[in-house]
Amino acid sequence: MGKVDKGIKCMAKGCNNIAERSLSVEQVSKSSIKFDGEPRRVYLCHEHYRQWKKETKKARELDHIIFSR
Repeated sequence: MGKVDKGIKCMAKGCNNIAERSLSVEQVSKSSIKFDGEPRRVYLCHEHYRQWKKETKKARELDHIIFSR
């Protein structure tokens, strides 16, 4: 049972929602989402996960094309 299943809070500044997804710090640092500290994993709620997906869509598509060859 992981931290998300246990009900950890979203780590985005000013957000107190329950986290839905866990991403690496490297992935989240490519977006405008700010968080405190220097954790290994960043836990995001539904709203911030959607924000991250929208902001990094192009880069993730390019990575998929490049690394799938």
